[in-house]
Amino acid sequence: MSRRIPWIGTSWKMNKTRAEARAFAEALKASPFADAAAAQPFIIPPFPYVAEVADILAGTRVKVGAQNMHWEDRGAWTGEVSPLMLKDCGAHLVELGHSERRTFFNETDETVALKAAAAVKHGLVALVCIGDTKSEYNAGATADVLAKQTRFALRDIGRNAPGKVVIAYEPVWSIGEGGVPADPDFANEQHKRLKALTADLAGEPLPILYGGSVNPQNCCELASKSDIDGLFIGRSAWDPAGFIGIVDAVTKKLGG
Repeated sequence: MSRRIPWIGTSWKMNKTRAEARAFAEALKASPFADAAAAQPFIIPPFPYVAEVADILAGTRVKVGAQNMHWEDRGAWTGEVSPLMLKDCGAHLVELGHSERRTFFNETDETVALKAAAAVKHGLVALVCIGDTKSEYNAGATADVLAKQTRFALRDIGRNAPGKVVIAYEPVWSIGEGGVPADPDFANEQHKRLKALTADLAGEPLPILYGGSVNPQNCCELASKSDIDGLFIGRSAWDPAGFIGIVDAVTKKLGG
């Protein structure tokens, strides 16, 4: 069986100073995983640090991303950032549709679709976050909710998605402080469904990452599941030792 190459990354959300961002990037650059082929690492800093972090990690295998963007190239959109700006800062990918954006900033399936298409148009990998709320989970509606969000995200991309879109399943009830990790078998079942759906929509299954209370204790079990293609980690990866430790543990487990 060929060795699996997992995507493993973290978004810093609204955390870190410039000095802390630089220190994290320097530590990651000095680690064995900056250039190793055993994983596809990625980090997503806040906007003010994207260019500096990207400069530090230039020439490594680490992909640097942004936490959001607008779908237009330019214009009178006060406070927004365009895909062209992200490219100019050295970003490789952009996180779209996170549940915090949907809940607190009125992000919709429609705007996620527009942003994902713009990202692909400009050569950015669209890392599209999807997730079910606790009430949807309790009602047994998880699969339907995830399918709807995925269909919207790929609406304007379709067969152009392979190699350009990655999906992250992040249960809303599982992320953030106090979140409860999804049962690995439950998560894997959702991923299996999503792979079948993306194969239908895009011509081949897209990478599906799991995010939601990932930590050093559960990372290997999650990443070992047949249809989980990597991990999108929160606070457990906000210091470089934690992030590097999870990458190390998962790659050793999968390398078996």
